[in-house]
Amino acid sequence: MLAGGTGQRVGLSIPKQLLKIAGKAVIEHTLSIFEQSDSIDDVIVLMAPGFVPDVEKIVAKAGLTKVTKVIEGGQTRNETTERAISALGEGLADGEDRNVLFHDAVRPLLSQRVIKDCVDALDRYQAVDVAIPSADTIIVTRTHGSDGEFITEVPDRSRLRRGQTPQAFKLSTIRKAYEIAAGDPNFQATDDCSVVLRYLPDVPIYVVAGDEYNMKVTQPVDVFIADKLFQLASTAAPVQADEAAYRELLSGKTLVVFGGSYGIGADIAALAERYGAQVYALGRSTTGTHVENPEHVDDALSKAYSATGRIDYVINTAGVLRIGKLAETDNTTIQEALNVNYLAPVQIARASYKYLAETRGQLLLYTSSSYTRGRAEYSLYSSTKAAMVNLTQALSDEWAGDGIRVNCVNPERTATPMRTKAFGTEPAGSLLSSEAVARTSLDVLLSELTGHVIDVRQQDPTREASSEASGFEQALASVLDRQEDV
Repeated sequence: MLAGGTGQRVGLSIPKQLLKIAGKAVIEHTLSIFEQSDSIDDVIVLMAPGFVPDVEKIVAKAGLTKVTKVIEGGQTRNETTERAISALGEGLADGEDRNVLFHDAVRPLLSQRVIKDCVDALDRYQAVDVAIPSADTIIVTRTHGSDGEFITEVPDRSRLRRGQTPQAFKLSTIRKAYEIAAGDPNFQATDDCSVVLRYLPDVPIYVVAGDEYNMKVTQPVDVFIADKLFQLASTAAPVQADEAAYRELLSGKTLVVFGGSYGIGADIAALAERYGAQVYALGRSTTGTHVENPEHVDDALSKAYSATGRIDYVINTAGVLRIGKLAETDNTTIQEALNVNYLAPVQIARASYKYLAETRGQLLLYTSSSYTRGRAEYSLYSSTKAAMVNLTQALSDEWAGDGIRVNCVNPERTATPMRTKAFGTEPAGSLLSSEAVARTSLDVLLSELTGHVIDVRQQDPTREASSEASGFEQALASVLDRQEDV
């Protein structure tokens, strides 16, 4: 992990990799990607001089077990890579080799697919780059004195690619390239594949297809775009292998479900009970639990803990949806929306903290597709649902050191009694089932995810399922469409 940049182009007094985006330092987002990769065994961080302790604190707090070393980088990219090569060679026997990926710490949106493709390619090649086609026409210019720049060449765009990272090598190959380069008094490199290309010209460099959203946070606008991408992009929860896996993971666990009288909350409770969990489903109409009343929340959690000796998961699906123009909405309705949709989750979070810290459990909240863009005539609902996303991201960072995970499920339009009350009967098949949302909710609870927004959508048989890339591409398009207004 190459993290030697100083952040000067972003206008910062700290390295840009320590800048917080979506509640976490950029480098933590990037390191977490490799932590989750089955293709990666160990991570070494080359950090800007003077900031090694900062990264060590991030690694310890986030529990990033694959990070084995954090060492100072050099004054130049060349020197930093040379230090990495030296560290990678420690402990190797003669003739032993390693696969190594060099990745920019300020590319925090890397996909697992690209990592796997790079590692797999090293089975056949000694050097691997990652690149995407150039959507822009590239021109070559020359400056003529004070007259400015003039075009001298327009290369064929079909052959041009924009380089990204990671770049992958056999350690013996990149070491040899740098050893030869050391004899060149004019040697200077901005990336490592160019060193192999120049000094080991007989070594083919294979190109793995990159991703448009694998952006590098370099300019001030990149900070804004990356932050919005994290806010808007969703994550898929890993599905359990079979029914037996759900039983194994949920048996003996305690779930407290606020809003468990009907709809999604009731379906989560029923599913979890089926798999052996001890479930406390609470609701206004069934147990008389009013989530907007802090005493009711405290009492519900206390009773569940007293009965089972633990609370592993706290879920809040309670909400109210009132349709109407804000200017015509009375104060009582406004207060109800704020109390139930915003203050109640805040109180639930506060009251749940001590129990979840004990079990290193998870708080699961719910938002709505309207969180990315408020809708006319339910401004209170959509704005409080946007707050749930922000609350999720903030608490996941705040509670990371305690091992508490916090996530937010974002179902598309779902067939629930609350929706029917607000919108009436809608066409059959046009809504997502609450059972489908409940199933995904269980997958989120059983995952290691934290700080994520997880979309739940209907499967459309007329098109392919959305890929990880398409979700980011939609988010990127949304960000760019609004960037000028912002």
